[in-house]
Amino acid sequence: MVYNGRRYDSKLEASYAMELDWRKKAGEIIEISPQHKISLDINGAHIANYYIDFKIILCDGTEEYHEVKGFETDLWRLKWKLTKAIYPEYKLVLIK
Repeated sequence: MVYNGRRYDSKLEASYAMELDWRKKAGEIIEISPQHKISLDINGAHIANYYIDFKIILCDGTEEYHEVKGFETDLWRLKWKLTKAIYPEYKLVLIK
């Protein structure tokens, strides 16, 4: 699915991108970074990269990491758990 010149993995993700754009126009969001790379490193060893669907910065400076999921794979579940464990300070939001 393509929205605003960018290809998304699903209609749900493209619709959410549109919703985020509207929230940005309304002044609630300052910045939207699609497919934001999070490096998953443990004890100095690089394990994997996780490309979360959106990193957003709200108008108060708060950062949030949004994942849009229609279907959860085992690999995704593992990366989600690793991200929560490695970066407990991140505000992770799952959109289904």
